[in-house]
Amino acid sequence: MLIQKTANETYNIEERKGVKMADRVIVRQDSEFRTQFMAEGEADSAKGKMEAVEQLHQLNPYSMMLSSLGSCTAIVLNTYAQYHHLKLEEVEIHLQYNRNYKKDCETCEEVGNYTEEMVEEILLKGKLSQDERQKLLHIAHACPIYKMFKEGIPIKTSLLG
Repeated sequence: MLIQKTANETYNIEERKGVKMADRVIVRQDSEFRTQFMAEGEADSAKGKMEAVEQLHQLNPYSMMLSSLGSCTAIVLNTYAQYHHLKLEEVEIHLQYNRNYKKDCETCEEVGNYTEEMVEEILLKGKLSQDERQKLLHIAHACPIYKMFKEGIPIKTSLLG
């Protein structure tokens, strides 16, 4: 099955079967909420090379999901730090989505039995005490997107028309 990637590019979803997939994103946000996104390009995933994301079509759905979590977390952390006068200068969040397609395709008809995980690593830059750093780590989990992933959210699907 071919999937449209950009206006001029496609990739074959069958090529992903049998491989471990790991999408990686870095979200960097300063104390003025200026945000940068970095992601692995399809061609660069084996090399681990990250490139700046300038347009939405550079991200696949998994990278968009990671970017949502990272940007939400960064906003929550920066907002909290400003409100509490913490000297947080920048937040850098490294996110990775892991899925083993080979194992999942053995039972792919059984939706919900996928082997998935997200890894989130948070780098806090600024003059922060260890207590402030721990408090910010705790506050990171107040992000609404984090809560949706952690607790789940019902999705009601129907056909239109």
